[in-house]
Amino acid sequence: MRSKSKLLGAVALVFAGIIFGAILVSGFGWVRPSFADVKLGASKPPVQLNADATAFSQAFIEVAEKVTPSIVQVKVVSEGKQTVPEDHPFFFFRFPDNAPREQQGAGSGIIISDDGYILTNNHVVQNAKRITVALHDRRELEGKLIGTDPLTDLAVIKINADNLPEAFLGDSEKLKVGQWVMAIGNPLSLASTVTSGIISALNRGIQIIEDSYGVEDFIQTDAVINPGNSGGALVDLNGSVIGINTAIATRTGTYMGYGFAIPINLARSVAKDLIAHGSVSRGYIGVQIREVDAALSRSLGMETPTGVIIERVVEGGSAASEDIKVGDVILKVDERIVNQPNQLQSYIAAKPAGTKVKLELWRDGKKIDRTVTLKARDGEETETAKKEVEKETKKDSEEITSLDFEVVGLTVRNMTEQEKTQFKIESGVMISNVKAFSRAADQGLSRGLVISKADRKNVNNVAELKKIFDDKKGSAVLLVVVDSQQNSRFVGLEIPQ
Repeated sequence: MRSKSKLLGAVALVFAGIIFGAILVSGFGWVRPSFADVKLGASKPPVQLNADATAFSQAFIEVAEKVTPSIVQVKVVSEGKQTVPEDHPFFFFRFPDNAPREQQGAGSGIIISDDGYILTNNHVVQNAKRITVALHDRRELEGKLIGTDPLTDLAVIKINADNLPEAFLGDSEKLKVGQWVMAIGNPLSLASTVTSGIISALNRGIQIIEDSYGVEDFIQTDAVINPGNSGGALVDLNGSVIGINTAIATRTGTYMGYGFAIPINLARSVAKDLIAHGSVSRGYIGVQIREVDAALSRSLGMETPTGVIIERVVEGGSAASEDIKVGDVILKVDERIVNQPNQLQSYIAAKPAGTKVKLELWRDGKKIDRTVTLKARDGEETETAKKEVEKETKKDSEEITSLDFEVVGLTVRNMTEQEKTQFKIESGVMISNVKAFSRAADQGLSRGLVISKADRKNVNNVAELKKIFDDKKGSAVLLVVVDSQQNSRFVGLEIPQ
């Protein structure tokens, strides 16, 4: 019995040892498994991409690989001067407060020829004392400024190098809202950064170029753009450069949702001129224009709001010699529909002086065609050229000296001879009051402006204006309004029954 008990005890000990060893090996932490036995995560991804999705992802990868070597970093030592005011909602660069006179900054550029020509923004190299270009292969070379064009915010620089990876420049006329794009540059001093998004709008003007001849026809995108991206490339999924990243909308100094790029067709034209001549030989029509809104289109007898109306014809300019008049509406240029001033400006800005363009105009209820030979800008005096005022025989004033047009929220009065002299006009009535939220207020009319014409007729007194308004009940009347600086504009005002 004793030997039997010893045997059973030994078997029990062996069994307990086997169980205890299995527990140790199974992972209670007392014995570590070998490196080869460690397994982490699931055995396969939760989603298997189909061929289309894989190809879509691969397109971004290939564009990044192929285009990034064509994008350079432009380092500049320049005067510490901001391009736009501190509180401007759109900007290029922002220097610190109390910045020293000499300031170091950085932007991006695009190699546009294998022998070293590089396209960038004017504001990147503005006031530059020294330019250094950092290539994708880590070489750094001295850059020479070839030329700048502040009116488009573009510039070309040159480095002494050969066999460089030049970018392919696409066609910005074919762009569509919603199209996928990628922004490639050097934001926040982080070299070779790639972001993606879509084109969220076209033909944007953001009033960042503070010159009346400035050309703004930006591509808007939600691809992330930050300071340092300026001068870099906006590309499509073929790797074609379709824009030059230029500005961002911000209240913080960094990305807040969307940025803006100069269309490559305009940039290509400017770059060619800068390389060939060192400056831009740009043609001008010689007109001041603005958008046609609904009320203005109705007053002009148009079915829908379209085109841009000519508010001033520059004396001695192209338009002045080709039977183009104040009040004409430009509907098309070279068969291209024009609905915004910057659309016309951008197209014309790409044309050198001497180029002929065909304009389709709306005048007196019908369409007419005119051909204009673009002229070069003669100088700053063209900016202040004033349109000629049609002279008619004055009519004697009526007894009524002031009148309130309640239906449109507008009160006007007769002008004194002294006031006419101050405004440099021969006829007109002064706006003495505009009611808030009225039809007149909606059209930008305000106290202190002068209505010099209504329905294309000179207005000598309030009685004449009343007669015109009475005749136009149920429709709209075209007004010419003049401010104290002698600037005039057209206003379409609807007159209810």
